[in-house]
Amino acid sequence: MEKASYVYILASGLNGTLYIGVTSDLVKRIWQHREGLAEGFTKRYGIKDLVWYEVHSEITEAIRREKQIKKWDRSWKVALIQESNPRWRDLYADITT
Repeated sequence: MEKASYVYILASGLNGTLYIGVTSDLVKRIWQHREGLAEGFTKRYGIKDLVWYEVHSEITEAIRREKQIKKWDRSWKVALIQESNPRWRDLYADITT
């Protein structure tokens, strides 16, 4: 078994622009997004709030799930977030404590 891997969704705010990613170090990766160290889409659009994540035991599972979610309609992605985080609260503090 590999170490835990994560699929995550960041948002620019409540019902804002979404970004879906995958990582094996969730705390470090979200910190990079928050600090503007991750060049590209999230930096350009100010997408910093961790609103949803899912843990996988293998990176291949996480990558498969990330690709699946990226193909979904926006309404499905929003429903996924709202199911566990209806207020779109930034979950970063939860994963760093």
